[in-house]
Amino acid sequence: MEPNYILIAFPFFFLSIIIEFVWGRFKKTNFYNFEDTITNLNIGIGSQAFNTLLKVLLMTIYGYIYTNIAPFKMESSILSFILCFILFDFIFYWAHRFGHEMNIFWAAHIVHHQSQEYNLSVALRQSWFHNALAFVLFLPIPFLGFDPLIFAAAAGVNTIYQYWIHTKYIKSLGIFEWIFNSPSHHRVHHATNPQYLDKNYAGTLIIWDRLFGTFQKEEEEPVYGITVPLNSWNPVWANLHVFRDIINGWKKLNTFWSKLILPFKGPEYLGKLLGQKTDEKKTAEKYRTKVPLNMQIYVFFQFVVLTCGLIGYMNHFEELSAFYKLTMFTLIVLTTLNCGAIMENKKWVNIVEIVRFAAFLPLYNTLYLFNYKAFLWHTIVGSSVLAFICLMWIAINQLYLIEKRNKAVA
Repeated sequence: MEPNYILIAFPFFFLSIIIEFVWGRFKKTNFYNFEDTITNLNIGIGSQAFNTLLKVLLMTIYGYIYTNIAPFKMESSILSFILCFILFDFIFYWAHRFGHEMNIFWAAHIVHHQSQEYNLSVALRQSWFHNALAFVLFLPIPFLGFDPLIFAAAAGVNTIYQYWIHTKYIKSLGIFEWIFNSPSHHRVHHATNPQYLDKNYAGTLIIWDRLFGTFQKEEEEPVYGITVPLNSWNPVWANLHVFRDIINGWKKLNTFWSKLILPFKGPEYLGKLLGQKTDEKKTAEKYRTKVPLNMQIYVFFQFVVLTCGLIGYMNHFEELSAFYKLTMFTLIVLTTLNCGAIMENKKWVNIVEIVRFAAFLPLYNTLYLFNYKAFLWHTIVGSSVLAFICLMWIAINQLYLIEKRNKAVA
């Protein structure tokens, strides 16, 4: 398998987020909100887990085209990497543009735009499904004979480049911005201001926007988010809500043809079909929930454990059976879901936590029993202690809430 460039970049991602957060506190211009940041990161974790599952299928398709259909093979070299990178970036521009201009792609891509903040954590808030939908657009690359490792390197560099442009702290970069994407250009892309909508689709090279008429310079302070705010910390819902809108749109259409083309029409058409109203003042009002400090600490602890679990999942993915690939993926998604529910103060979080740990303990320990017997006792003790601490934490919090309600009634 090709190297996982995103996994290698994890330490840099988290360190830079911490630095940006600390710098914001020092400058008294902090652009981070706890619930929003955790949601961004958890959506990113779900995206990496989903794409780890998907990558095997997509790279198999890529490899088949490269091996059996491509009329010629390009020699792997610096030149072929540069050519592949430029071609990848060009296709990325159109895949990204389709992600805003067609409902089916927007349903997948919208998750990246939902945050009402703009900071480095937003860069990691990536769709779980967009790669699956847009992959077909990149198939000319293997057909033109670019080696799969060259393709993976170009994709990795393109993705990692886009990380640093999700910040407010870097202003104009002068002549650099005539050719390359920059924080200023990308702030425009994430804005809901009318003149900024559907502009600056570039990945690395802003020249595509300049060539195809979608470039917009940053002129006024952007308002971030989407025109109809999500107002939820639920990572699963964040990835699915526009697909639900498409289904509801189908119900309002009468002819087969109108239903058939709805996924390929624009989001504005779907919004009008459903009677959605956008209010610029509302988009400026940021969604917030009150989460007790002890549960913020609990959610952050879950995020740390989840991150370690994702790294282990990605590192050992090829060794896992299909059963453990799917069940561990499900546990990862379930954990992100319940973290969101805790931050929304949902009543059912306690039941889900019990179910989650009831599934986690046997799955995690049987995985080690069948594959890494030397570590079995360590995993039994460690996972049991982890489950005990988490469930006691939830139980104590529940008792505190009951006592608080009783005092309020009295």
